[in-house]
Amino acid sequence: MAQDDISFTDLIASSIHDMKNSLNVQISELEKISDQCKKVGDLQAYEDLGGVIYQANRMNSNLIQLLSLYKLDKAIYPVDIAECSIAEVIEDVLLQNKSVMDFKNISVAMDCSGDCLWYVDRDLVAGVLLNALNNAYQYTQDKIRVAAQIKDGWLELRIEDNGKGYPPFMLRDEATATAKGVSFLTGSTGLGFYFSSQVAHMHKNGERRGMLIIENGGAYGGGCFVVRLP
Repeated sequence: MAQDDISFTDLIASSIHDMKNSLNVQISELEKISDQCKKVGDLQAYEDLGGVIYQANRMNSNLIQLLSLYKLDKAIYPVDIAECSIAEVIEDVLLQNKSVMDFKNISVAMDCSGDCLWYVDRDLVAGVLLNALNNAYQYTQDKIRVAAQIKDGWLELRIEDNGKGYPPFMLRDEATATAKGVSFLTGSTGLGFYFSSQVAHMHKNGERRGMLIIENGGAYGGGCFVVRLP
């Protein structure tokens, strides 16, 4: 590709990729320092670093979402919808978030049978779950539940917390939540909602397409981030 052919979005995507790689290195080093602080008993430094590591992981997740959306828009994302063990997907995501959840003393319950199998793009669905966990981490008091079940011909994924729940204006419909999720979830762009909505819509079966549902209640009476895939 000639230099004149490089678009602005291509340049931004390349820059995001570089930032993501650099951020991964920083997160790895911060985690090493955090572990050292805990071992020597410097709990204040350990707690301070925990907050920084969480924010760095959240930023990294946002960068990955941006790159994924760019590739989807350019039709260059290698979408791979195949039969997956949903329990294994959830377990991998929870393991990735374990240190962050432990730092804030959040208990995470998983409710998914081992024989729950569905056709999904594993990486994209994992990204949706990571995004939902990041949101729940901010607003829960101390409990998060990740559940999955096959119901009426749909796979339903639920991430529930025991926080105060979503404000009324976000409960109208998916489009409203996506457009107005700025202040409640990210304070800026609502990227997580948009990404999750796009991933859900990519999963289709005949005339049915996946959907994102925002509601309150669930097992803990707080916010419920629900994805239904056909």
